[in-house]
Amino acid sequence: METLIKQYLSLALRSIRTRKLRSWLTILGIVVGIFLVVALISLSSGLKNSIMTQLQGLGGDVIFVMPGSMDNMMMMMAGGQTLNEHDIDAIRKAKGTGVVLPASQKAELMRFNNEQKAVFLQGMSWEEGRDFLVSFQGWELTEGRWPSSGKRELVIGSMVTEKNFFGKRMEPGDKTTISGRTFTVVGVLESLGNQTDDSSVYLDLSVFQEVTGEKSGEAMVVMVEVKEGFETDAVALNIEKELEEVRKRRRGEDVFDFSVVTSESMSNIAGGITGAIQAAVFLFAGISILVGGLGIMNTMYTAVRERTREIGVLKAVGARSKDVIMIILFESGIIGLIGGTGGVIFGLIVAKLVENVTAGSTAFVIEAYMPFSLIFFGLFFSFVIGCLSGYLPAKAAAQLKPTEALRSYE
Repeated sequence: METLIKQYLSLALRSIRTRKLRSWLTILGIVVGIFLVVALISLSSGLKNSIMTQLQGLGGDVIFVMPGSMDNMMMMMAGGQTLNEHDIDAIRKAKGTGVVLPASQKAELMRFNNEQKAVFLQGMSWEEGRDFLVSFQGWELTEGRWPSSGKRELVIGSMVTEKNFFGKRMEPGDKTTISGRTFTVVGVLESLGNQTDDSSVYLDLSVFQEVTGEKSGEAMVVMVEVKEGFETDAVALNIEKELEEVRKRRRGEDVFDFSVVTSESMSNIAGGITGAIQAAVFLFAGISILVGGLGIMNTMYTAVRERTREIGVLKAVGARSKDVIMIILFESGIIGLIGGTGGVIFGLIVAKLVENVTAGSTAFVIEAYMPFSLIFFGLFFSFVIGCLSGYLPAKAAAQLKPTEALRSYE
């Protein structure tokens, strides 16, 4: 049996080498399809994992209140709206709320060591939220101290302090400039486990509003701690009721929708979005692979027509129909496997390049997800596609009668 397989393999490889140009053009079609599958699945899975890691780090008993409707995610993500002091007061009145922490963020240019980079400024009230962030969210400083309320003092993410960020290590006591204002670095935050937060700069909300021009008392998001003994979903409903009352009193003014979401519901939403992205990836990549499979089928049909006499000789000397089928399947399977190998290699390279490019961004980071199962899937899937595409041509070759095959080539 082993000798027979070696013979099948030898004949298949010889046929591929004989028709190099056609074989490589067919292989290219599979390379493109598998490349799309591997690269896009790697990036979309990495994005999903990154989002889920960040959400899990927020804890299960946190509620987020944001302006905008979850039914219109694009408008919500576009931003521009804020919660005002009346909204925030209403949230504080809701039954079951503990610490209520307004926060905002915005990308600004930061200068240090004669270099300028865009960073995410994250403003929050240290007076209200420091204990909440330390005890409930697990924030810790590796160096320095926490800023004082109302002062131009910064806590920087663990990545900002690294030498390669500004060309020089930033430490507590260093001065830096943001929007023409001088700030003092007073603390370095321990890594929060994701690149966006680790490359952000944190300051008191009142100072943030002064730097960015955001109105005093407003916030882009409010994080709410659920008091012990209360159900998270019940507290979320209480917050919604209080905010609805505020909306009724402000009728006639510019009133907008708001969203009250828990960590769990946010995880479900994120999972649904990334799941939809992956489904779209499979659809488009599947179309590309189907086209590649049709290319293999076309190549194998052509090969069968060109090798009619060869097939006739094989059958005349005793080759069975299943032997002919196996030779053709080996050939189409090898074409698929070579294409799959190239697609996997290029897909992983591109995914890693995208990861490295976004690694220099503080706003948008994608980590490539490269498990062995993804590599195995790409290779196995391409081999199966090759075999399936070669089955019909193989069956057609096996049905040739030796006398007719030999006569057709006289």
